Amino acid sequence: MTNNPDQNVPPAVPEYPPAPEPAAAPYPYAAQPGQQPVGQSTNVLAIISLVASIIGFALVGVITGHIALGQIKRTGAPGHGVALAGVIIGYIYIGASLLFLVIWGVIALVIAGSPSANTY
Repeated sequence: MTNNPDQNVPPAVPEYPPAPEPAAAPYPYAAQPGQQPVGQSTNVLAIISLVASIIGFALVGVITGHIALGQIKRTGAPGHGVALAGVIIGYIYIGASLLFLVIWGVIALVIAGSPSANTY
């Protein structure tokens, strides 16, 4: 048995190529497609519209929502969906309130017009 130095060498570990570096954005903080640009916040009137409509100030929500939609259309700021939700919720609340008042009024007229309501 001969002692060959090549027999005692462990198998070589395969060398892998270095990992490719990720492509850099043109500016480190540039927004990627589909993302909101850094530093641009949601329109404040849109937020006020949604909050006002949810807590019951529907008329305030509708008015501020329409103003916010105009500002968003003019400036391109984010918040279109928030403003639209505030306007829709406000209109639903106003419609439900009007419907409730009409039904309540009809019921009051029916009760007032019944013959048993006038007798003491």
